Amino acid sequence: MSNCVFCKIIDGEIPSYTIYEDEYVKAFLDISQATPGHTLVVPKKHVANIYEYDEDLAEKVFARIPKIARAIKKSAPDIVGMNIVNNNGELAYQSVFHSHFHLIPRYSKDDGFSMHFQDNSEKYNEDALEQIKENIAKSMEE
Repeated sequence: MSNCVFCKIIDGEIPSYTIYEDEYVKAFLDISQATPGHTLVVPKKHVANIYEYDEDLAEKVFARIPKIARAIKKSAPDIVGMNIVNNNGELAYQSVFHSHFHLIPRYSKDDGFSMHFQDNSEKYNEDALEQIKENIAKSMEE
């Protein structure tokens, strides 16, 4: 795509701090550096979000994430964890509409990055959970 910032990075039109690249993915430092080492893993094939992946692309992209994550962890002895985040759609905080995975090294509870999951378990009884499960199961593609 001619106006996609990640496609331009992949094509070398925009410089990046690339840490890994092969024929399927490019991994480079996120310019925001939520924490030191914050890296984006981007498929070279332009797909807007996770919903556009086929099995082949998913296999190629996902297979490389652990290797990149291990290299990031090994690069700094004070990394004690890592968040791997994939946002899909504007409401889910996707700001560049070329699929990408954030690998965010974690150093401590005070490293400036946080996520919050609200506990809504009291709102869902067994019947409600069963209905949600059934709706999803019926929607599964073969």
